[in-house]
Amino acid sequence: MIRWLLLLLLAACVGSASAQTAGITRISHAEAVRADWQSPAAPVQGWVQVPLADQWQTRWPDHDGVVWYRLRWQQSDANQPTGLLLDYTCMAAAVYLNGSLIDRDASLVEPLSRSWHVPRYFLLQLPLLRQGENELLVRVSGLAAYQPSLGVVDVGDPTELQARYRKEIFVRHDLQVLDSAIGLVLAAVIGMFWLLRRKESMYGWYALSAVFGRLYDSNFFASSPWPFATTDAWQAFIGACYVAGAAAHTVFLLRFCERRWPRLERVLLAIAVLVMAGALLWPQWMGPHRNVYLVPTIAFLYLVSFTFMGYALRSGRRDYQVLALCIILPIAVSLHDLGVYMGWYGGVSYLGSFTSPLMLLGMGFVLAYRFANTMQRVEGFNAELRHEVQQATTQLADTLQQQHALELSHSRAGERLQLVRDLHDGFGGTLVGAIARLEQAPEDMPRQEVVGVLREMRDDLRLVIDSTACEQADLTELLAPLRHRASGLLDAVDIQAHWHLQDIDGIELGASRSLDLLRLLQEGLTNVFKHSHARRVDVYLRRQGDQLQLHIDDDGIGLVQGASGKGASGTGAGLASMHLRARRLGGELQVSAAANGSGTRLALLLPLMA
Repeated sequence: MIRWLLLLLLAACVGSASAQTAGITRISHAEAVRADWQSPAAPVQGWVQVPLADQWQTRWPDHDGVVWYRLRWQQSDANQPTGLLLDYTCMAAAVYLNGSLIDRDASLVEPLSRSWHVPRYFLLQLPLLRQGENELLVRVSGLAAYQPSLGVVDVGDPTELQARYRKEIFVRHDLQVLDSAIGLVLAAVIGMFWLLRRKESMYGWYALSAVFGRLYDSNFFASSPWPFATTDAWQAFIGACYVAGAAAHTVFLLRFCERRWPRLERVLLAIAVLVMAGALLWPQWMGPHRNVYLVPTIAFLYLVSFTFMGYALRSGRRDYQVLALCIILPIAVSLHDLGVYMGWYGGVSYLGSFTSPLMLLGMGFVLAYRFANTMQRVEGFNAELRHEVQQATTQLADTLQQQHALELSHSRAGERLQLVRDLHDGFGGTLVGAIARLEQAPEDMPRQEVVGVLREMRDDLRLVIDSTACEQADLTELLAPLRHRASGLLDAVDIQAHWHLQDIDGIELGASRSLDLLRLLQEGLTNVFKHSHARRVDVYLRRQGDQLQLHIDDDGIGLVQGASGKGASGTGAGLASMHLRARRLGGELQVSAAANGSGTRLALLLPLMA
């Protein structure tokens, strides 16, 4: 690609050089005269001899309007078709041969047509072509600030001149359009890359610089100043695009080198905005005086480019160096374009835009290089992540195994504790009652009564089994055996038990909650049996909406007298177990004096649905 670009540039330079080949007559001198914008015909007087190519701002520096050029040549054979090639006409032109109009741009007054970037070719033959002397008149419309001129004219072999014309069209127009298309595609690709990776701001700046660069390049193939109304407005706009592109390109190089100079970036962007605003608001000054801001911008770009190339060579990074190499050729070509722009020599072809494919290669390599580096880092990260995940998995498995062992140990301890509580609250109370009955029984107590006491102890143990096995047992059915045993226990010490059950039919608390409620009730009655010295106990169990209310009231010695022991207000295991069961049931056990001041009340309000 680089070799192709060099050959193309060399061919363009050679093709634009002045030379006279066999069968071709080059007309390098002409007569010129000034006229106003509306000049319908060439003036009669005022003609001066000028060399071609001619730029009239050197002779008439303030002339905006029309200059007529008159050229003559001798035609030996008018019957032979002859080619005519006008190398350059800036800005717009009309061409007359022997008094007949053979070509005319669409607009010869403001807004001027922009045909300066392409040559003009004509095939001349009878009757327009004359035997002997032929006269060519070229009416050129232009503005002194934009290098209005007429280039050399070649007459002769139509085959040779047509081939040269096609080559010039290809170089000056077709390649310019192709270059702009390539640049816009590159800007779009890089811009989309930036949209997907906003952190990579350098790509956004490159896309922005490429867009402004392509807007500037449109100057080389646009055929009119549309959408602007004057040539001044168009020139001011493309000059502002050049400044904006230079600012964005500088920020891109800074970000590419991983440098952040916020003050410089803000200054560059402020200058670009001011120049663009000036171009849109005051085009009549910004257009003709564009060198005031373009020449410093060009010098600044050279400084930035050479600085970057030096930094890239010192950095040792391959992507920096490749991009620097891709900048070298555009810099070299831009020296040629600068000479054309400043009028240092007679060239008319601008070649800088042909270097976009080279920048495309450079940016493509940069993207590929950075993508490869990123993939290497990702692969390394993935390998490290797999190692870390394996370690974490192993540690987690060990931790879960330890946690499982601890939970199993806690579960066993909880089961043992629960067994202790159940034995204390249930079987313990039954055992106490059995002992009391046996102590009070005569020595010749019938065997059948002893068997009955043991059967009650067995039934108490079966309470745990029944409440666990039956998940949906009715609360009334579960209360029946407890009520029977508790009443028998209390009757043994002359305590009358009165049960008040209200609206509890159909209540199902589940196995665990049912067992907790029965054990709490059993422990409460056992405390009455053991500590209260009561003569009467009342058990209230009633439904209140979506709650269940439990009261155990006795007429015993009460809290103060019982506090010395492990009674209702004591701190024994029985009361602690009752509080724990109450919390598991979703309520809070309240222990207080009876309403009449004699005896004790245990109260619990629990939700039916846990």
